[in-house]
Amino acid sequence: MSEHLHLPPDDRESSPYTGFTRVHWEAAADGLVRAAWRWATPGGALLDLPGRPSHSGVRSDGLEGYARTLLAAAFRVAGAGGGDPYGLLGRYADGLAAGTRTPGREDAESWPLILDHHVQGQPMVESASVALGLRLTRPWLWDRLDSGVQERAEQWLRGALRHTPSPNNWYLFPLTVAGFLQSVGRGDAETARAVERGLELLEGWYRGDGWYADGDGRAFDHYNGWALHLYPLLHAHLAGDGALLDVYGPRLREHLEGLSLLFDGDGAPVHFGRSLTYRFAAGTAVGLGALTGHTPLAPGVSRRLLSGCLRYFLDRGAVDGRDGLLTLGWHGPHEATLQSYSGPASPYWASKAFVALLVPADDPLWTVREEAAPAENGDRVRALPAPGLLVQTTGADGIARLHNHGSDAVPPFAGDTADAHDVLYGRLAYSTRTGPTSAANAADNHLAVEVGGVASVRCRIRPLGAGHGDGWGWAASWHRPVFPAGSPMVPGLRAQSVTVALGRYELRVHRLVGLPRGARVRLSGWATGPDEPLVSQLLGLHGWEEPDAGELRAPQGTAFTRWAVLPRLSTAPSEECGTLVLVALASLTAAPDAGPLAGAASVERADGELVEVRWADGGAVTRIAFTPAVTVTHAP
Repeated sequence: MSEHLHLPPDDRESSPYTGFTRVHWEAAADGLVRAAWRWATPGGALLDLPGRPSHSGVRSDGLEGYARTLLAAAFRVAGAGGGDPYGLLGRYADGLAAGTRTPGREDAESWPLILDHHVQGQPMVESASVALGLRLTRPWLWDRLDSGVQERAEQWLRGALRHTPSPNNWYLFPLTVAGFLQSVGRGDAETARAVERGLELLEGWYRGDGWYADGDGRAFDHYNGWALHLYPLLHAHLAGDGALLDVYGPRLREHLEGLSLLFDGDGAPVHFGRSLTYRFAAGTAVGLGALTGHTPLAPGVSRRLLSGCLRYFLDRGAVDGRDGLLTLGWHGPHEATLQSYSGPASPYWASKAFVALLVPADDPLWTVREEAAPAENGDRVRALPAPGLLVQTTGADGIARLHNHGSDAVPPFAGDTADAHDVLYGRLAYSTRTGPTSAANAADNHLAVEVGGVASVRCRIRPLGAGHGDGWGWAASWHRPVFPAGSPMVPGLRAQSVTVALGRYELRVHRLVGLPRGARVRLSGWATGPDEPLVSQLLGLHGWEEPDAGELRAPQGTAFTRWAVLPRLSTAPSEECGTLVLVALASLTAAPDAGPLAGAASVERADGELVEVRWADGGAVTRIAFTPAVTVTHAP
């Protein structure tokens, strides 16, 4: 753990699982902010952290450093009732004055103007952090500013209300700016419209089960917690708007029912979706639930998840040991985790997790003894039909797995082309111990059709249903295999995929329709490193050329390991066009007593209409019907 954070000794009496208490959270926030300020410009308007620039440029990156660390400082100071032991807010006041003096000018301090998302959009993102930081600390920062600085700050912020956001969670940034302006008596028709517009769009993005799509497509990921729930619900909480709380609060509660299972026993969140360099921001929704009371989790469980997630990253190199800065990556630096919009200060959106510090120090969140995380309490399976996700946890090793049958990063206006492929969404499964392999390496957890030696990818995912019973669950989807070279797709080719989770087992069933003559099909399993205490298994039960998996290498590794291997199954070349049904059993485990997959299940029937699999343990039968719609049952 980085010495720059100056954390106190562990408190294992209050926090037997993590050792962290509220004091550790305050020290972490202080340490991260103070380290970043060593890279501030003389006037404090920009924090030019070292590292590769984002595609928005270094000036925008400098604003990002100011805005995102302000968010951490604001949660810290507001949570302490104005306590500011290091005088952080004074620095931000000076920076605000310097940055807004001549916006858009190419000098040492001036902030970039807020323009449309496709022109110069990143400052709009940062405007929300500035506005929220000012709203949280109003008595100690905003109210003490010179009236001229207040006027300049308002005019800069209003750029977010007057320009076009990106068509996704970005519409909540003008909402947040407008909420702040209204809270300081500067509301008008323009601010009212920004709030109304953001909330209207949010309603259209709500799909059920506590999950929002990030825009008009089907992107479901960590943005649910650190953006789509956070901004509107925190706005409602700060405004004391009971009507809005009654809408967004129950949705957060339902979201946390599933999200709480997506944290490992070691504290890690599931490695899935974009912007993963925000790291412990994955716990934001848990803290927000504790703050607003809209949570199904006991206080000791909430703190276990929050502190476990924070400590997971602090213990694994997320903070650079030389200068105390959050690095661009997952554990430490990791290029494949990043997007083109990731800059040196991007990881500081992790500051959102410090929303938990708004919960008073005498609240049970901070005073009761930590309890076990949901993933540590036996084997659990939960289906989330609205986003098309299936969550599977195993108590023996604390691993959480996410089987993806509904979330993709394909824009609603885009078609099925390989250009839309994203390894952070397109794989069949993700976990808290493994990451996807590089696009340049063999793909993990992937069903590929090979035509002419070219392997297909999975882009747009169409959910076909999901459900769960006592200790088991399923999810299904279909996609058109598309190819990165030559013809983008084979006419009529489509793949239906069903995952059934039971204990540590994953029954993977695939039905391919319109398979062309001579095509091969390959299925891969989980990618693990040679030094990891993990076992990745894959066994062919029906339709595969060899029942025992071969092994592929991924030299670029994953976010968890520098070098990885993964099991793979293959079929013989298809002799004629038609329908092919394939059945396999997969497992990812760290349990020391896990045996081989052979004998765990057997196929009793597998054709284009029905698959029946009998499990050795108890003799239950899983039945998967493909027509007229996909249905799954599991019974003795």
